[in-house]
Amino acid sequence: MKPYRTLLFYKYVKIEEAELFAAKHLAFCKAIDIKGRILIADEGINGTASGTVEACERYIHELRSDERFADMEYKIDDEDTPSFSKIFVRYKKEIVHFGQKEIDVWKLKGRYLEPDEWLKMMEEDDVVILDVRNKVEWELGKFKNAVTLDIDHFRDMPEKISEIENLKDKKILAYCTGGIRCEKATAYLLQQGFKNVFHLHGGIIRYGKETGGKDFDGKCYVFDERIGVDVNSINPTVISKCRICGTQSTRMVNCANVECNEHFAMCEDCGWAMDGACSDACRTHPRKRPYNGTGYYVRGKEQSI
Repeated sequence: MKPYRTLLFYKYVKIEEAELFAAKHLAFCKAIDIKGRILIADEGINGTASGTVEACERYIHELRSDERFADMEYKIDDEDTPSFSKIFVRYKKEIVHFGQKEIDVWKLKGRYLEPDEWLKMMEEDDVVILDVRNKVEWELGKFKNAVTLDIDHFRDMPEKISEIENLKDKKILAYCTGGIRCEKATAYLLQQGFKNVFHLHGGIIRYGKETGGKDFDGKCYVFDERIGVDVNSINPTVISKCRICGTQSTRMVNCANVECNEHFAMCEDCGWAMDGACSDACRTHPRKRPYNGTGYYVRGKEQSI
């Protein structure tokens, strides 16, 4: 058994005094040596956490002892090394920022499709597979034939709805990494007049674990130090390409120029040739960070709130 685990979880649930809860939760995570990024809001919790098997089991036990989170689902990956080096627990207005105050995920959202149902429905003629994630994510991996939106942030999705207006009478199968964004995205689509809206329960991660990930091309982007994870063991492919030379590469980096910091695919050879930068301008920029071959730069300090 591998010594570490990564937990991916969320739940929309009313949390009273959420800011105080966030502060206490941060202290608890530090006490049991859990690392990760966890967002707390009045509307719920959203997190990716990492630690030893024992620490992760204790973390899950603690949350399940709270009736608000007793039925919360966890996507669990066994790891050789931790997926985070720091712990951030932050109070936010939303557990995933969408910026549409009128959206109520408890009253209006698409119908869940379990992974096996999704696998079957993808083959139907009148369906549209819709990726609601950001461009950097679907460039690394996406479902075969998925409709993608050219967005940098989830909150940009409403600006792109006009591009799919012609699909209102189709069956819309929406998906994201773990499911949290689809709760709001499908509610918004229904509000905008889309009629048959479904979403993948548990997202790409659960789909990969339960079905083998058939027809998910490339890797699944994740928001931790792993960057991308394999989900398809049936017909895997690589779709992302090095920004510099165009060769296939799943290696994701941040531009070494702190003022750019763009996230993109870059092969190892080009990484060294460009000193971690996305362009000659960034390579010679006075604020370019030292490149150590990873292209990963930790931001922030071990504190929150």
